[in-house]
Amino acid sequence: MASQAGQGEWFCARAWAQVLGERGQLDEALAVLAPYVATGWWPATRAQAELLENWGRASEAIALTRPHAAAGGQALEFFARLLARHGGAAEAFELLSTGIEDWVLATALVDVAEVAGLDHEAARLLSEHVPDDHRCDSPWCCGGGLDADTALGLLARIRERQGRTDEAIALLHTRHITSVNSRDQLADLLARNSRLDELREYAAIEVHGHATQRLAEVLEERGDVEGAIALYRRLDGTVAGGSNAACELAQLLARHGRGGEAVEVMRAQADAHPGDDWTLHTLAGLCLDQGRPEHGLAHLDELKDARGGEEEWDLFWIRLPLIVASSGPDAALQQASAHPEGDSAYAAEHIAQVLHNAGRTEEAIGLLDRHLPAHRADMASYFISLYMIDHAVELLQQHDPRPTAQWSGTWSSEPPF
Repeated sequence: MASQAGQGEWFCARAWAQVLGERGQLDEALAVLAPYVATGWWPATRAQAELLENWGRASEAIALTRPHAAAGGQALEFFARLLARHGGAAEAFELLSTGIEDWVLATALVDVAEVAGLDHEAARLLSEHVPDDHRCDSPWCCGGGLDADTALGLLARIRERQGRTDEAIALLHTRHITSVNSRDQLADLLARNSRLDELREYAAIEVHGHATQRLAEVLEERGDVEGAIALYRRLDGTVAGGSNAACELAQLLARHGRGGEAVEVMRAQADAHPGDDWTLHTLAGLCLDQGRPEHGLAHLDELKDARGGEEEWDLFWIRLPLIVASSGPDAALQQASAHPEGDSAYAAEHIAQVLHNAGRTEEAIGLLDRHLPAHRADMASYFISLYMIDHAVELLQQHDPRPTAQWSGTWSSEPPF
């Protein structure tokens, strides 16, 4: 790794510098990063600043990154947070306030405001970005800037920590986009403040099911498992809320020793949505966890029969771990080789995994070698598992021809060498 670090391999350089730092060889680590930092490339500067801060040399990290903050964006966010962690929260707040149109910087502003004791000023700035006559109907509405819904969420965070919980709740009720990354800020706020009656009312109208999920989490944490399960059940016993709700209910049941019921929940979901691979993967995983691979195979057999005996590889490979669990790896490999798509590059990944799990890693490598450059990273990981590091490095350093770049801008995430 040391030799690669000196030959323009940025990721090796970063990793080697971290290793040296952990050994206490601080000057040597800085020397490894120095050629990259000298180019003015921000990722290298950030990496060195992180190492300096970790070594208790925050003032040097601040001095190193300060010139980059003027560029705004990620560099300003990093610098401001660094500054705030080391006694400069007021200055960091002032710097971020000039870039509040950027939602990333606005988020950092709210975090820094708490440290700086400037919640009131942050709330004022955010309020200016909550117009009465516009609500985004998608996360991309405002071109990546600070949209009204994000501003509402950030303002609600401030109101909650100011103890103005009712105002925070009222703000969040006005959002157009309620859930981000499968979490609902209002549901989390209500749960955090033990306002379960309001959370239950909100769950009844929230269309994504994330409020129901949060309420179920709270009830489970409080020992009311039956209450949590009931949230997902209709009067006729079927699951309300679609595939995600069925998966959440199945996982809840499995956590509490009711694996048979969990399998039945996902089996019913798979019946209702024939061929849905996400549902089938979930069902297969549950069957494996519960030691019931034959249940998963039976459903796949029924689906195959319904399709006239045809089963594309996208569905067939779900069988492989189930066959291994019920009949052993040789049976799985035999069926895979007999499949019409068993010789394809995309099938090789799954067959190689069966071989590797069976302790036949050399065979897995040989299989993937016939399909390079596909699955190069998987093949390298198998070399590493055999402690054949040089082979892995050599493989990963091979580069495929790339199309000529069309963009004429100057920013790049690529190392400068």
